Order: sequence, then structure tokens, then C-alpha cells
Amino acid sequence: MHFGGAMFFTDYSMSAMELARALEERGFESVWAPEHSHIPLSRKTPFPGGGDLPKQYYDAMDPFVVLAAASQVTKTIKFGTGVALIQQRDAIQTAKLVASIDQVSRGRFLFGVGGGWNQDEMENHGTVYATRFKRMRESIEAMKEVWTKSEAEYHGEFVHFDPMIARPKPVQKPHPPIHVGGAFPHGARRAIRYGDGWIPTARGEIAEVLPKFREMAREAGRDPASIEITSFGLGEDPDRVKRWAEIGVARVVPMFPPEKADTVLPIIDRWTKIMRQVNG
Repeated sequence: MHFGGAMFFTDYSMSAMELARALEERGFESVWAPEHSHIPLSRKTPFPGGGDLPKQYYDAMDPFVVLAAASQVTKTIKFGTGVALIQQRDAIQTAKLVASIDQVSRGRFLFGVGGGWNQDEMENHGTVYATRFKRMRESIEAMKEVWTKSEAEYHGEFVHFDPMIARPKPVQKPHPPIHVGGAFPHGARRAIRYGDGWIPTARGEIAEVLPKFREMAREAGRDPASIEITSFGLGEDPDRVKRWAEIGVARVVPMFPPEKADTVLPIIDRWTKIMRQVNG
């Protein structure tokens, strides 16, 4: 099983460079950064975690910037967006960002994507909440054209461009793996349709839904083993992590608090022990 670590990188947390080095030194596979461009003061949709929105959601740095910086002080650890809010991003510009960070990291980028929950935030970007998932699918399809074709074009309802040239191309072929976040069954269907991995949003349901997910994949003509399952935000529970490994979860990614090293490193060390217990 792979072990990663995620953090809302802010101006008061550990830097992405510090966290990536600490995780790499301990044998972790990946480091992940979430995304919110801004937080409107109105709230049409409640925070999925319940209660008030935590401060770090307002303060998060751009994931592509911090991960690119971290890639320059490490050698092996991978870098993921956890997750990039594709429905409120320009597809052409994001395709260039992904290809560029894959180039500067020498092929170590993992593209985690999601449709988001904050209706007010995405509407500020001109995205309609009700059609956000169709826009997300078209964006991914269009980016794949940009990454894999010398002359790309795409014609959808929300993303549309005539033949053009966009470089650089990613190091990873055909493109960096796309990990699609979302709950079962709709998020699972999106992962099967255009993803290389699935990040279920409800951790408690993984054991129950994995057999159903694999059957859905087979019915769609996909090999279930070709779609990695990643569990975010798991607590420090070695027995549960072992169960997840046994049922085929490929990766667990604990969310570390946006604090300085003296607070975060002891948590990382506890997770290092869990990693060694699970993986031997």
C-alpha cells in the first residue's frame, strides 16, 4: 500500500518543501495539496464537514505553485492535487499547468480532480452548479486531447476550441494519472468513465461499495485493477488501514494540520510506524 500526506499549505503552516522532504525521508509515496481559489462570504451549500468552515480553507495557497516548488527539493516523492477544482478552471490553461509541473518534477505528478461543493465559489468563476460535472468531464476530455495530440481540438458544450498547438507535453504517457474524487455511485461512474483512480469521499463506505465499484468497472469494459483506490483523511487506526490494504485500497492519505514542523512531524512519525506495520 502507498502512503501519502496532504495539507492545506498556508503562510503559517509547514511549507510544501518542508513537508515533501520530511515525507520522502520517511518513505512516503506522495504529497497532496487541496485547492480553493477563494471563499465567498455567502453560503448556498453547507460545508460537508459540518459546522463552520475551517480557517485554512480561506488561506490555502495555489496547489500547482507549492507542489512545483516542492518538486525542486526532492527526488522520488510524487505530487498530487487533492483535489483540483476543474469545473472552475480554464481547461487550456490547466492542461499547460499539468504538463509543466509534470515536466519540472520529471514525471512525478498525480492529477487529483473533483467537481467541488461550494456553489458560491464556482459561480464566481462563471460555473453553473447544476452542470458542473458535465463541465468537469468535458475539461478532462479536452485536456487529454491537448496532452496527447500534436494538434488538438475539442468541441463540447462548455469547452470548445478549434485545432491548435499547446506544449509542453507531459513526461508521463499518455498523461499524468487522473484521480477522480466523488462519492458512490456517481463519483465512481465518473472515475470509471475518464479516470485512472477513484478517491471516494465517504471513507466509511469503501469496504461496502468496492465490490459494486469493481462490477461497475467490468460492465463498462474497464479492468477494475487499472483504477487505483485512494482513501483521504483516514485517522490513525492501524487496524483499519490494514483492512483497507487487504480489500485492495492502493493508497491512504492522512490530512495533516496546517501547522509548523514541531506539531506536524510527530504525527508524521506515528504514520510512519503505521506504514511499516501495514507494509512490513
